[in-house]
Amino acid sequence: MSRAIEAKKVRVEEITEKFQTAATAVVVDYRGLSVSQVTELRKQLREAGVEFKVYKNTMTRRAVEVAGLEGLNESLTGPNAIAFSTEDVVAPAKILNDFAKKNEHLEIKAGVIEGTIATAEDIKALAELPSREGLLSMLLSVLQAPMRNFAVVTKAVAEQKEEQGA
Repeated sequence: MSRAIEAKKVRVEEITEKFQTAATAVVVDYRGLSVSQVTELRKQLREAGVEFKVYKNTMTRRAVEVAGLEGLNESLTGPNAIAFSTEDVVAPAKILNDFAKKNEHLEIKAGVIEGTIATAEDIKALAELPSREGLLSMLLSVLQAPMRNFAVVTKAVAEQKEEQGA
């Protein structure tokens, strides 16, 4: 086999592995963004630990088929970039959705959330969820509420007893 075919096979295997190991992968159309806008987007994604790659659609289609995600093929038209995150499920969706709100040229096309194909609407809904820290703080406040209420009632009873005794 020629070196070019071998190189392409290696690239397809690399893309397949990224799809299989990613907690979230988001496919976007970046047509119309300036170089400075793409650089800013890449910087935001890199800071969140998200890998942002551009691959040829033919190689990506083959990798998607190997990974068992054939439903993504219809979204793989035109210039695409894919954001992969292996750890944070919400980060790529949140960053790309926020960036798309400021730049109408960035279009979220589809994605994969923990091995399941997601539509653009699914990705946008995921982006609207609070961050992990936000969810943890909400949980903590719910867990603290009964204790806080008990302390307030106990203090009120103690004050009432003091007033009656005085």
